[in-house]
Amino acid sequence: MDENELEALERELPGLKALTRFARTLERIPWFANLGEPLTPGARAAAEQYADKLGFPDAGVAILIDWEDAAAAAESMDWHSPAWEAEELLRADLSARALDFMSEEALRIGMALIADKVTEPAKEGMEQAAVIFDIEDEPSRNLAVGAAVQAANGAALALLASSDPEFEVEDHAFAAKFRLFEFGRWPVGISGLSFNLF
Repeated sequence: MDENELEALERELPGLKALTRFARTLERIPWFANLGEPLTPGARAAAEQYADKLGFPDAGVAILIDWEDAAAAAESMDWHSPAWEAEELLRADLSARALDFMSEEALRIGMALIADKVTEPAKEGMEQAAVIFDIEDEPSRNLAVGAAVQAANGAALALLASSDPEFEVEDHAFAAKFRLFEFGRWPVGISGLSFNLF
């Protein structure tokens, strides 16, 4: 290994360490444990912060109280809606910021680690919710688990971007969205002036 390769590796280590620490926390999250329940003040604050930081400060939080409503809202989401486009722009920005601190290969490995560590606990949480809500629709359950994986991925990218001292991870929309999963919720998405939250 030459000196340039060693320097590149040293530059990537802090980011990879941060992702590894974050990945270890993912199995302790109460995935989908509070679906349909009244919002706690902390969950409401995270929901409002997410909508605001995504660029939709007027979107009111709409609490979905049963699985049918949540599944219908998720399945009817327009994946090219303004909210979807805003998330994609944020994801692209965070990815570019992360690449300032690590190589594409290291970023790909780190994101694969996050996806691997979140998928099983999120599936287990969804299986428990499926029993409570009598959910037989597997595609909708998979959609919820996929949303959890995507939220963990976004939070991990925000964490990597925080290597930049000017970047405030706690103020980022993806950090707020991930906190909603930490509260046991499923942030289904913003549609019109409603932020559908199960």
